[in-house]
Amino acid sequence: MRVNRSDSILPIRLLRDAVLILIIIVFISIAVNFFRNREAETVVALMAEAHSSKEFKGVFIRDEEVLTYSGDGVLSYNVADGGKLGINTVIAQVYPTDEQISVNREKAGLTRRLEILKKIQNPGTLQSAQPASLSANIEESYRSLIYCRDMKNYPELKNLMDDLIVDMSTYQIITGEVTDFSKQISDINEELAQLEVSSVKPKEQIKSSRSAYFASYADGYEFELGPDSINTISIREIEKITDRRSTDKTVVGKLIEGYGWYLAGVIDNSKKEYNIGESVKLRFDSGSDTYDAVIKNIRDEGDPARSIFIIECSAFNYDLVQHRTETAELIKNDVQGLKVPRDAIRFADVTETVTDPESGEVSEKTVNCKGVYIMKGEQVEFKKIDVKFEGSNYVLSKTHDNDKSYLALYDNILIEGVEADEE
Repeated sequence: MRVNRSDSILPIRLLRDAVLILIIIVFISIAVNFFRNREAETVVALMAEAHSSKEFKGVFIRDEEVLTYSGDGVLSYNVADGGKLGINTVIAQVYPTDEQISVNREKAGLTRRLEILKKIQNPGTLQSAQPASLSANIEESYRSLIYCRDMKNYPELKNLMDDLIVDMSTYQIITGEVTDFSKQISDINEELAQLEVSSVKPKEQIKSSRSAYFASYADGYEFELGPDSINTISIREIEKITDRRSTDKTVVGKLIEGYGWYLAGVIDNSKKEYNIGESVKLRFDSGSDTYDAVIKNIRDEGDPARSIFIIECSAFNYDLVQHRTETAELIKNDVQGLKVPRDAIRFADVTETVTDPESGEVSEKTVNCKGVYIMKGEQVEFKKIDVKFEGSNYVLSKTHDNDKSYLALYDNILIEGVEADEE
């Protein structure tokens, strides 16, 4: 029996052609998906933080009392600006010349060193000291120093430095690095005896009459800008006030009541972004620190775009008493949400189920919603967004964990490649 070769080859050719066609289809599919993915730029939805803020000229309003003296002599201050005073605290002393002030400062520095050395030499200190505990104290003091420096707690910083010197010097003695500090103590006593010959007593002392904070200058606004002015100060007055210092030679400085202070400024509130009683933060050009504050009052003179804000704060430090006016930033509470590029925002008709609040009847209606398109596998889906904050080129959307119609964390947001009306 003779077999026809053309009959046997035909199935092989058909199988080969089928395999080739399948290979071509696979390559075409890969190419299409590759180019489609290149065109469909995406970004992952991640949580981000933002805050809204407004910059304005701030005017400090405080309850202040100007302190003066005879003007005869040179002032030597015992209290730094922003320092807290008790009743009868010595704020400053008056000496005949600057030279005498230098002598007294040198005496004070030597006396402080002598007290530290005597504490180190105290037998009780040396007997109770152990290398392990001293090492732990030194490490703890160092951490506390860094913290106080960052918090600008300068009085406590000085005390911590003294403690650190005592611990380190005691460690040197008990580990045999040094024998004692008797020679240093003797030298300091000799220097103090020499300085005592040329020192004189102060001509005058200025003391605080009550508990308050201190600033070593006056500017002439102390009587104009008291607490009573917060309800009457005008936009024109705010704009006219300048940062200045009095040249009166009899001025020692001023006492500032410690219950708190106010900041007045003219701010655009036409969109009703801020409300009376709202908690905010303040930041000033003089530093990077922020301060908790509360909006005490908002009023305008006919134009809400130029509203007078009265903001209350209770913080006190050196920076906060150095100026009468300063450029300030009013910061609202931080907002968290999913970060969405503005270029990705679209509008689409979405069918929603609604319930009538009176009858309880359930129905469906089509709503044009703001949202984004996301890639879910090979499919494109529309997800709604709930905008809580608007930046220059992005928005933050509130998360809705129990509603799958809203954008969710880690969704792949499509930036391009979707034909839809942009925002």
